[in-house]
Amino acid sequence: MKVNYYPETDSLYIDLSERPSAESREVSEGVVLDYDAAGNLVGIDIDNAKTKVQLDRLILSRLPSLIERVAG
Repeated sequence: MKVNYYPETDSLYIDLSERPSAESREVSEGVVLDYDAAGNLVGIDIDNAKTKVQLDRLILSRLPSLIERVAG
């Protein structure tokens, strides 16, 4: 899973899988869910993220995976 914030467009993309998106559905204004060809959720796109998401803090708890930080 990857979480990317793009300040130039104030958008946040949560990449849940490496599978490509085949379909997208806007579930509320500026929030789009991406699905693969089998109908599995693979990503979440949030426009105007600063007004919808608390971006100043990220807490990861009990994830059974490697956590990497990429400076950006």
